[in-house]
Formats: sequence, structure tokens, C-alpha cells
Amino acid sequence: MEATPRIRRTPQNTQHTYSLGRRTHDVKIYPVQSPQGATILIYGHENGITVVWRGGRRLKPKKQSATDKRNGANSDDAVMIIDSDDEGATAAATPYVDKPEFEDGPTADASSVPEIIQTLDLALGNAALHVAVLPMPPSPAEAASWNGAHILRTKIVFAVSCANTDAYLVTLPLTPPSHESKARPELRQNLLAGNAGTGVWGETLTLLGGQSRPCGGLAITLVKHKPGSRSRSLERTAAQTTPVTRAIVAAHSREASGVLRLWDVALDAKPGVTNRVEPFQTEYLPSPLTSISFNPVHITQLLTVSSPHAVRIYDYAVAALPSDDTSEGPFPTQGSWLLSLYPPFTRGPSMSTARKPIVASEWISHGGAVLTLLADGQWGIWDIDGVNPAATTGGLFSKASAGLRGSAITSFSVSGHLEGTSPLRNPASQKFPAGSGSAGELVPMTPHTRRDAITSTITGGSEKLAAVRGGIAVAKLPAQGTGLGEESAILWLGGADPIVCVIPVISRFWDSQLRRAAGGGVNLWSGAQPTRMIRLTDLPMGLLGERCTGATGIPKPSRSTMPAAAQSTAKENGSNHAEGLPIEVLLLGESRVVIVHESEEASTLTTRLLGARKRTHADFGSAKAIQVYPKPEQPNSVAFNLSIAHRPNKGVFRSHSRPSVKGLFDEAADVIPSTEQADEAETAPSSQQGLVFINDLNYAADQPDDEFEVAGRDIEQELMDIMEIDRELEQLESERERGTKRVFFEEG
Repeated sequence: MEATPRIRRTPQNTQHTYSLGRRTHDVKIYPVQSPQGATILIYGHENGITVVWRGGRRLKPKKQSATDKRNGANSDDAVMIIDSDDEGATAAATPYVDKPEFEDGPTADASSVPEIIQTLDLALGNAALHVAVLPMPPSPAEAASWNGAHILRTKIVFAVSCANTDAYLVTLPLTPPSHESKARPELRQNLLAGNAGTGVWGETLTLLGGQSRPCGGLAITLVKHKPGSRSRSLERTAAQTTPVTRAIVAAHSREASGVLRLWDVALDAKPGVTNRVEPFQTEYLPSPLTSISFNPVHITQLLTVSSPHAVRIYDYAVAALPSDDTSEGPFPTQGSWLLSLYPPFTRGPSMSTARKPIVASEWISHGGAVLTLLADGQWGIWDIDGVNPAATTGGLFSKASAGLRGSAITSFSVSGHLEGTSPLRNPASQKFPAGSGSAGELVPMTPHTRRDAITSTITGGSEKLAAVRGGIAVAKLPAQGTGLGEESAILWLGGADPIVCVIPVISRFWDSQLRRAAGGGVNLWSGAQPTRMIRLTDLPMGLLGERCTGATGIPKPSRSTMPAAAQSTAKENGSNHAEGLPIEVLLLGESRVVIVHESEEASTLTTRLLGARKRTHADFGSAKAIQVYPKPEQPNSVAFNLSIAHRPNKGVFRSHSRPSVKGLFDEAADVIPSTEQADEAETAPSSQQGLVFINDLNYAADQPDDEFEVAGRDIEQELMDIMEIDRELEQLESERERGTKRVFFEEG
């Protein structure tokens, strides 16, 4: 992987392209940072896997040993002394202990792009097609403890499947290897010395046996067994009395009509020894699966996607037939299918009984709901546990319905479509270039007609949607305090010009969609981040013509987790999760990785307003718009007259200066004389009392433009104030449910 990326700037974002030099198949972000603060990337390629440490403190430069100085590191006439066999065996039996040293300060401040600190290749002898990491929230190394597994503070735990029938559970030290470790003489003498499983990097390899076809997907979670519990794993002995952290790995393949297998693996293997574990559960399915993922909270629940039939939830710890279970291990031999989630039917010229193909589904809201993406660009949220912001009752998996089995859900809580996917839903209305041979209206070949390459092949009915490829990646954001953190989601449809949309904060986006569906609660700037879905544009520039084969998100560090120097820099630059995207979007091409950042000079109004620096009270001195942030001398409460009685009309276009500090809605000091006659206003019918401001509107429309006043106005400053009003209204809406406010109306 290149240490220095190619940088391309667009009006919306900045793209950093890293060429990998080999064909890649999958990429994942490990949720635990390394001890020096680096983010860990794991990607599978044609020869195995590569682990990348990005950001954090740099490794110190390689030290030249005294032996190298005496003999000469590059001397051609150096003499090699061969000792006896006994001494060689003793030296080989002594494991190498790596002690990497890091610099004191971070590589860069919060405003710059993190650099690549170290990479490590683990050759498996086959192409690594799928990589699975733990579904845990992001955390630093010193605080990593998920389900009581303290091994996560020192080890990387993940699963990988190859192009043949092999699948492995791999553990690796969390600290990046030093330069001295990668330059060891034994690694240069033998090309196979650094392969995965030899233990030279401190890694362990466990082979997951029992498969006769290549694996189609993986998922991994952790479970802690109690002392004395029995297990079917080969490496566990009955003499153990201390709790052992174990990993549950699930994999699906296309054997027969579809098979789902689960393995129980103890995380106490020794480096250099490859163990073999057989599955403790094997489920034969009516149709093959396309993806699986474990629930981050209910760790025994597995989300399985069978396109186009349904999304189903499987629990491996609940026996299908409790009375007939004869399992010798801690889990039953057969689990239970709890719930089925059905997508909507396709639309066509005639009545259709086929459902829309499911591109991907993932857990959201900390395992309480499921976000799905369909082949025609429609997305939807199935609310399982009643976690939506407007929910008043418990969910399906609450204590009152803990024994739920065999139920089904068809309706979405909220639903919509990705931007740019209308040709997928209406193929007949799609325009094709002249000479393409496709039906429809012929238009000249222009760059605009080549933008959506994935839709150029969708020319038929709904059966062609099965060729659409895409996915969903849910990135958990660092928690602000003791509560659960927020989540971001990336929805993408692949192709030469991929459609990639980002939900900055899922909870706020969900709440905004519910309010919009109810017909109320929509603020002035309802399309502003983070309450709307954002589409990333100009992505083929970074992919350099390659097709997008994957996408994931890298959470940005919060201010609470930054060093003191980085916190001050972030505060000066105004970088925060509330402004801009809280994640970096990572796109996987055929042989390169593209990391997309929000541009500092975005051309869109919303992005510019949200990315601007928060102003202080002194900056409001020359503002002519409404002041949202009150000065310290303003009273805590403001009285509002909500009477419906008739009052003399004051006009709405009276003030041309800033309002007084006595109240937000007080009348200004400078008032233009009224233009309407007093007797007409007093004798107006009661039915027109609410429309008397029309006279002021007509007066304002008839006035000539004051070029001097327009030249002195700061339009962008006024737009910023309007945006701040929206933020205040949004905060009031979020606090409305905390207490009850009563408003009394006076009678006229």
C-alpha cells in the first residue's frame, strides 16, 4: 500500500487514492485502536490479508545494530558462521520478542489526513475473499473490553475466508510491528517464513473445518463461558477452571441449496500452532444466503439475508426442540428462526408476485432495528424492538414477548429512495445514447448520459434488478460520555459510477423522516445535515475508472478522545461531529482504496454553512439579521402575547436595523410611518384582521431598490443567522418531549 496517496479535490469532497498493487476483495475497519492511537484496516487480496495501521504516533526509525556497523550491513564479502545443530535448534526455539518504540507526539494535527504508520502482510496461499470483524463500538486499546473480553486490549481478533474451502479465525498483536522486526535475517533467508500460521508475528491461526464449498460470507462475535461448562472444541480440556473468552464464527456457503455453519473457538491458542475446529451447528437452508451479521447487543442473534425472499433472524442459543435436544456442549445442536422480514413486491405492467431483490441489510440502533437496501434503490427501516423516536410500546424482543418464534414483518417504519436511482425504478423512461441499440428515446452521447453506468444495463423488467450489486456499512461513532454512541450508515450501489449515500446520524435522520411523514415538525432547513441523506459525487475521479466493490466508514475521533493539542486545533477549526460528516468514507476498488473527506471549500450552501466556524458574541456586532444567541444582559424569560384580540397593525416591514436586546420579538426603535389610513384599519371587517399586513407587502414591493443598502449587506452573514435559527428550533423540538409546556390564550 502506498504511503503517500494521490489527492483529487472536487467541489464537494477531497479524495485520497491509495494504490494497493494487487486485486482486492474486501476491506474492514477494526473497532479497537492500537495503543499508539492508530486506526486498523484489514483488507483481503489475491494472496492473503494485509493489516494497515493508519494515524497515531509514528514508529521510531530503525536503529543500526553494532554488528551491522562492525561487519557492514551491505558488505558483499561478509562471512556467515554456521554453528552446531544443537545451538541452531536452541536459537530457533527462542521466540522473537518485538519491542516497538514510538515518537512522543502524533503524526499530524486534527485538520490533516492521517498517514500510514505500518503495514503487515499475512500470506494464506489463496485469495482472501471475505473478512469479518467484531460488531463492537469503537474504543481505544486501554479501554477495550466487550462482553468481558480483556484480550481485545492486546490482540486483534477477526475471521477470514479464502477462495478454496478454507476459513480461519486469526489473532494478531494490536501493536504494529517495529521496523527491526520486519527486517529480521530469517525473514530474508526464507520466503515462506513470514506466512500466516508460523507465529513469527505473534499471530495464531485456527482452521474452521467441515466445509466442502467456498464460503460466501462470514460473521464473528464473542461469548464468555462460565467455569465448568462443556464445549465441543478440540482445544478445550475439562481441567480448565477459569473463564475462557471464546469466539462464535458463522459462515454460509452454496452447498446443496444453502448451508449455514457455526463454530465455537477458544481464544487461547499458541502462536505457531494451527488448530482445527469442527462446527457445532449446521443448518440446511431452502435457498442460499447472501450475507450474515451478528447483533451487537443480543449476541446470539444472527441476521441472515436471502435475496429476494426475506431477511430472517436466527438464534443459535435457542433450541428448536428443547425437549429433544441432546447437545453435549453449551449450545444446542439446532437453533431457532425467530423472525422474517419481507420486502415489498415489485411493480410492473401486470400483477407481480415477485418481491424486490434485497441488496443488503444491517443492524442499526444498537441491534434494535434493521436497515435494508433494495435493488431498485429503495431503502427502509424495520423497527423490531420499538426503538424509533416516536415509539410508545415495547418491541418484539422485549421481556413480554421473549418467546417469539416464526413471526413476520412486512411494513417499513420509514422508507425512501437513494438519489440517482430513478432509472432503476422506471427503466422504460430511461434515455439511451444514439447507436446503443437500446429501446427508448435516442439522445446524443454526452458525459451526462454516461454518468450512471450501473443503470445502462438495466433495460428490461424487474428481473434485471438481480444484477445490481451494493451494500450497507454501519459505522458506530465514539460515545460522548457513558451513554451509547450514535451511528452512521453508508448505502451504495456499485458500478463504474457508483451511487454512494451517507446518513450522518441515523437516529436524527430517522426522527426527521417520522416528523416529515406525520406532516409536522419540519424546520426551515429540513435538508441540512445531519437530518438528511447525502450523496457523494465525482467518485470515479478517485477510483480511476475501476468499479466500486465495497464501502465502509472510518469514524472521526471526537474531541474528548483527542490529545490536548489536537483538541485546541479542532476547536479553532470548528471541527466537530455536529458539523459535517462524522466519518470518512472508504471506497474499495478493484486494486485501490479511496478515502473521501468533506471538502473545506464545498460549493453547496448547506455544506458551507455547516462547515463554517462558530462565531462568538462579538461577531454579532455588525449583523443586521435576527440575533439567535442572546447577550448576557438579556432576561431569562420572554413574554409572548398570543391573544387573538384585534390590535393596531404594526407592520412587518418596519425595521431595517437590529432588534433591541430586550427580547427577540420586541419592536425595533426605528419604525417607518404607517402607510395605510387609520380609519380603514379600525373599520376593517373582523374577517380581514389577519390579512392587514398585505398593505405593508404592497408598500414594500413598490419601493425602489436601495443600491447603497444592498452593497453594505452581508448576505452570507444573514444566511448563517438563519441557519442558527434552525439549530435553535431543532433543539427546542428535541427538548419538547422532556417536559410539558402550557400556553394560555386570552379571549378577545
